Amino acid sequence: MPVPATRRVWAIVPAAGRGTRFTGSAAGSAPKQYAPLLGATVLEWSLRALLAEPRVHAVVVALAADDAHWPSVAAKLQNPKLRTTLGGANRQDSVTNGLDALAEQAGADDWILVHDAARPCLNAADLRALLDALDAAGPADGTADSAGAVLAAPIVDTVKRELGDHVATVDRQGLWRALTPQVFAFAQLRHALKEATLAGIAVTDEAQAVERMGLRPILVQGSPFNVKVTRLEDLAVASNILKMTGDTPMRIGQGFDVHAFGEGDHVVLGGVRIAHPMGVVAHSDGDVVIHALCDAVLGAMGDGDIGRHFPDSDPQYRGADSRVFLRVVAARMQAAGLRLINADVTVLAEAPRIAAHRAAMAANLSADLGVPAQLINIKATTTERLGFIGRGEGLAALASVLLGP
Repeated sequence: MPVPATRRVWAIVPAAGRGTRFTGSAAGSAPKQYAPLLGATVLEWSLRALLAEPRVHAVVVALAADDAHWPSVAAKLQNPKLRTTLGGANRQDSVTNGLDALAEQAGADDWILVHDAARPCLNAADLRALLDALDAAGPADGTADSAGAVLAAPIVDTVKRELGDHVATVDRQGLWRALTPQVFAFAQLRHALKEATLAGIAVTDEAQAVERMGLRPILVQGSPFNVKVTRLEDLAVASNILKMTGDTPMRIGQGFDVHAFGEGDHVVLGGVRIAHPMGVVAHSDGDVVIHALCDAVLGAMGDGDIGRHFPDSDPQYRGADSRVFLRVVAARMQAAGLRLINADVTVLAEAPRIAAHRAAMAANLSADLGVPAQLINIKATTTERLGFIGRGEGLAALASVLLGP
């Protein structure tokens, strides 16, 4: 059952840690949340499912005061859901600061979802299951036995406890590994963390703080592949999991755009201004290459079309540079956990000729999409003087793309 619409969901990602156990020659000087992982950072992967889930209203990332790595991540993601706040000396301080940052917007009963910055393998299905389970978690005022929910995985290995001079086997029945996200009501979690801090107790997760209040969060079974990157070798494990269990399959999209010629002295194709005896009749700059490409990417994502996101009825887009549209579409693609595998674009026109401009066009498109230029193929053809294109009345473009996780 979906989360009631009256209770918004906010996410907090504590990302101010230094990762002291994350060492080795390949680790570099960056904290573990910024370690490279399959073309992105661990943190980008950890944010992926949160940003793509429509029920998550905003994501607050708690950062170290001297964090020099976040600006580049934010620039890549360009997601309006993202916010930041100053992190603390430990996890509970960072989460508390995140709650303080939301204090003027979040209601007492709003859900707060906390996710580790170093858990890059959270899949969309587990996040949906956690949010769907919130109705069973009981009222936010704590009057029920249950309060909040924790993503967890049952322990299947035999568990040993070292006891001085001997080792004992622990009964694993009923034992679970606590994962993240964990989700609790705003006021409830804020109070629980404050009480733990006042008592001088450093909780290892949010559920521990809530349990101290006599409340019992429910456990929602999640994937055992939702691993936490703690040591350098965990990166290889996370990489293999993402390759093996990517919950987003390959997606194909196609786009088409056409514009009639009108008054002017140039056309814009792939962000390149090309001299021509005529311009095009369009609300924006009439770049058929980029418009077709945007439609292809949006189509592969199942995210509507260019007219839905940039309507020609909106005056702010009059004469707009279409590369701005492409950058926005690229940001949506990345936030959804997708990347461009390749793009193939065909320009349909008797004129202008584009051979001399292909490299510049590919460079523009690759920069805006954040991929190497060799992944973008641009070609042109005529219609053998048939139809409106053959009569020189306009031009068009076709685009096909393949997206992958």
